[in-house]
Amino acid sequence: MTLRLLWLPLLLGAAVSLTLGVYANLHSPTGIAVSVAGFSGPQPAKAWLATICLLGVIIQLISAFIMYGESAPSWIPALHRWSGRVAFLVAIPVAIHCLFALGFSSFDFRTVMHSLLGCFVFGVFTVKMLALPKHGLAGWVLPLLGGFVFTAFVGLWLTSSLWYFTTFGVHA
Repeated sequence: MTLRLLWLPLLLGAAVSLTLGVYANLHSPTGIAVSVAGFSGPQPAKAWLATICLLGVIIQLISAFIMYGESAPSWIPALHRWSGRVAFLVAIPVAIHCLFALGFSSFDFRTVMHSLLGCFVFGVFTVKMLALPKHGLAGWVLPLLGGFVFTAFVGLWLTSSLWYFTTFGVHA
């Protein structure tokens, strides 16, 4: 029953991942795509916005654990929804910058992993969002999908923001 309900979300998530990867690989990088006020350049903006996303994703994980507990406070589901919305909205300029300015990078292991994880994050996020309204899913499906999003985003952050901060320093 669960797999039958997930075939369309899985197919669409795979399409999102593949489309992003193919576009990023075929598109000639422009070097600059997003300039955010308050930052010295696009790379610091990307690193800090991704860090804000990471905080949202961590709140998502903690609030999900609390919601799956026996007596979650009534405000936890709203915190979970809003932290996810904020994380997604902040991720958009980061993804746009990566797609247009940098493209699919493959000149070392870190950049290959970062490019693959970026495509995977948005694909699995698509699956999770499309699975949310599905009634009849096994209880483990949404936590598993959320765990994939969390793990992939942490990997994405480690291969970009942490690398940037440890290489160029922590500055805006």
